[in-house]
Amino acid sequence: MARILIVDDEESIRETLREILEYESYEVEEAADGKEALKMIKKFNYDVVLCDIKMPGLDGLELLEQSKETVPDLPFIMISGHGTIETALEATRKGAYDFISKPPDLNKLLITVRNATEKNSLVIETKVLKRKITKTREIVGESPSVKKIKKTIEKVAPTDARVLITGENGTGKELVARWLHERSNRAGDPFVEVNCAAIPSELIESELFGHEKGSFTSAHKQRIGKFEKANKGTLFLDEIGDMSLSAQAKVLRALQENRITRVGGDKDIEVDVRIIAATNKDLRKEIEEGNFREDLYHRISVILIHVPTLNERSDDIPLLAERFLQEICEEQGNMRKSLTPGALQELKKINWSGNIRELRNVIERLIILCDDKITAEDVNNFSNAMSRRTNSLDIVEQFDRFQDFKDYAEKIFIDSKLKSNNWNVAKTASEIDIQRSHLYNKIEKYGLKRQKKDS
Repeated sequence: MARILIVDDEESIRETLREILEYESYEVEEAADGKEALKMIKKFNYDVVLCDIKMPGLDGLELLEQSKETVPDLPFIMISGHGTIETALEATRKGAYDFISKPPDLNKLLITVRNATEKNSLVIETKVLKRKITKTREIVGESPSVKKIKKTIEKVAPTDARVLITGENGTGKELVARWLHERSNRAGDPFVEVNCAAIPSELIESELFGHEKGSFTSAHKQRIGKFEKANKGTLFLDEIGDMSLSAQAKVLRALQENRITRVGGDKDIEVDVRIIAATNKDLRKEIEEGNFREDLYHRISVILIHVPTLNERSDDIPLLAERFLQEICEEQGNMRKSLTPGALQELKKINWSGNIRELRNVIERLIILCDDKITAEDVNNFSNAMSRRTNSLDIVEQFDRFQDFKDYAEKIFIDSKLKSNNWNVAKTASEIDIQRSHLYNKIEKYGLKRQKKDS
């Protein structure tokens, strides 16, 4: 159900518009002036704002302008009894979706509202899908280490220099690799990723170079490898420190000669690929222990980029937390929530052993379990206590009885699944494989409630 905010200093106008829109099954809220409306827009999500232009204090055009700074895609339909072409043009220039004169024509009003809500939904869906498809987010942070990484990317990306990205798991090495690709001259060609740690050693060569039909028992047909798929583009070798020595030798040859041979084949295939590699290991140490080829190391490490841990850039935590909060609320269709200054300070105190990946998981947990304002107490209650710098107990130790811990985990699980399915109980019950009546009992037991959605 779309949610609409009516902003007008005349109560009779607000009541009339409310009756019309509620009859059409819209969820409606009111604000008597621009200042009140601005507070509501910053706190809650709306699909459309119907806004009078002439109001005391903060008028409609000023409200439109200030709201666009916070929620740039929120459609405003301006309504005025003193409408002129100049006023309509000014409203449009400042970002209004449409302009309607008072008294509004009922059919035109409803059509405009419907079109505006549909446009808003499409804008949100497009943003979410774009993030899911590209997997590329902005590198968020203003710490010296992050600024250095961004500056290095600007210099290195336009070249074909091979780059080795180092850093712990969850720090964002893949994001750096994608930025290098998307800011390179190869951006229009493939970005192909290979997780060397996730592929068994006996299959890594087939994965990288492909194989011919019949080259081994399960090779029922010819396979094109990642090097060929990445031709003219970028090949990202993630966790290259886990690659077998035999595969390392073939990768080295491919880099030296710009050609590969499929497993079981005898034909050389020319490839034009830029290599970006990443590892969470100390490759110098791996070389000393005989686990990594020194000649390959020198081939892939023309440029070194080290991604710091989250603990090493703790001043970036508030920026990252706010970004994740916005993204997750948008993706899940939740009400817009906010982190209090105290909550942000508590997040900075945590020892983030899982780095940025762990921070995002904690923010998602807080969104699911907390009210509109996420407080310092909420962070202490629901963040991963095991990773705190303080001497607080592990989350498991917060429960004396096994059943209490089971209930806690079950509540989080069910609440998350319901929200991901837009509170479709039948679909959720089928997905988690329990009877619908059983799920209703769980909802009642844990006091789970569907929040009023803002989109």
